[in-house]
Amino acid sequence: MSRQNHSIDYVELPMVDAAETKRFYHQAFGLDFTDWGPHYVSFAGARVDGGFNGESDATVTGPGVLVVLYAENLTESLEQVIEAGGSIVRPTYEFPGGKRFHFRDPSGN
Repeated sequence: MSRQNHSIDYVELPMVDAAETKRFYHQAFGLDFTDWGPHYVSFAGARVDGGFNGESDATVTGPGVLVVLYAENLTESLEQVIEAGGSIVRPTYEFPGGKRFHFRDPSGN
């Protein structure tokens, strides 16, 4: 696959607890992870690669970066987020292009 100029190549989010972050994103979305030491975890399987950086003790505050994850079944994805321990911060709503919801992961993203 060739890379497109100015396309999203990698997404990095802050993380508070590596084990909880991996558990949540694996349970909710089926992502796989690679540990790069105690404070950095990369993920794959989300159509764009990324990672979680826990090098700082700073608390995640919002709103911050909005990363949009495609879902074939939005209702099912919302239920998976809740079951994995995420919290819904904006219920499903319509926007130009479809519907979406906003959630907070266990690190506060």
